[in-house]
Amino acid sequence: MTSKQRAYLKSLASNLNPIFQVGKSSLTPEFTEAIEEAFHTKELIKIAVLKNCMDDPNEIAQVVAERTHSQVVQVIGKKIILYKPDKKNPKIILPR
Repeated sequence: MTSKQRAYLKSLASNLNPIFQVGKSSLTPEFTEAIEEAFHTKELIKIAVLKNCMDDPNEIAQVVAERTHSQVVQVIGKKIILYKPDKKNPKIILPR
């Protein structure tokens, strides 16, 4: 992913509200599965890491991206933005 594409995705994600929250139990298989299902309807997802989660948001982002086969767009503070294009019908067209 180029920096131009990453900047475009960041601008789209700035209006999004987090649809998932990582809490005290951190990453569970059910949490990862729920994110994977969300990628069926959305291509860009924002996740909030709560204060009671002791894990590093950067590590959480990398693990979730590996497990869901998505890309980390940005980790800023306790917010994670992930992108996974829809293979059949992409809604987000990235600039070249």
